[in-house]
Amino acid sequence: MRALEQIRGWGAARATAGVVRAGETLAVEGDAEEVFRWASVTKLLTAVAVLVAAEEGVVDLDERAGPPGATVRHLLAHASGLPFDGPDAIARPGERRIYSNTGYEALGRLVEERAEMPFAQYLEEAVLAPLGMRTTELRGSPASECFGPLGDLLAFARECLAPTLVAAETMHEATHVAFPGLVGVVPGIGRQEPCDWGLGFELKDAKSPHWTGARNSPAAHGHFGGAGTFLWIDPQADVALGVLTNREFDAWALDAWPRLSDDVLGELRSADGG
Repeated sequence: MRALEQIRGWGAARATAGVVRAGETLAVEGDAEEVFRWASVTKLLTAVAVLVAAEEGVVDLDERAGPPGATVRHLLAHASGLPFDGPDAIARPGERRIYSNTGYEALGRLVEERAEMPFAQYLEEAVLAPLGMRTTELRGSPASECFGPLGDLLAFARECLAPTLVAAETMHEATHVAFPGLVGVVPGIGRQEPCDWGLGFELKDAKSPHWTGARNSPAAHGHFGGAGTFLWIDPQADVALGVLTNREFDAWALDAWPRLSDDVLGELRSADGG
């Protein structure tokens, strides 16, 4: 796929990208086996592990967790009132969309306590091993410290397109807005009204500006990371695009990522005769 060749000009010492549909990998550029830090793309893995835990009865999405009045659902959707970092809430649950690493670390501790095993082990058994993500590992915070190769990221992307670890209804809930109408900030991009989020998955909806492309449907969802990484899944196009780099997120990404996304979707539509 010619569109993926753009990553060679991004100024990253190392970069790799791939496009998948539910049952197949369509294209890869770069080394799909090289390990990168995924940064906040980690939150997608953590969220799916929590959803598995909910279906197994280890946790309940509506049980109390985090600050007073907050639930597991609030933590997943960045609606608990916890700040980006720090233990003390700065808003009431369900009042604002405040992107929170602390909230995801609280989720990891909760699953760890209930499952009676380290969260990294639960993630391995619930998500990584079943999907054949043999090289990916959590080396620290459930908010930001997964390390793995593009091949594993694309395996996770295929799972998001056609879920097997959780029920389709659960994935549907996770990829549609939780606590509608909340105002918030997408880190590095700016204030959004509303700042729609699912249960772990950031939603494109009507956000502008955004790190996905103009050709992405409003239903597109995923996450990006400060390490220059992203994964979006667009169910209307039945396709996902994953990128791993070692160039830290900055203004370059807000120019390069939407262009790549649009060119990938345009090339696919041309190939499909659209």
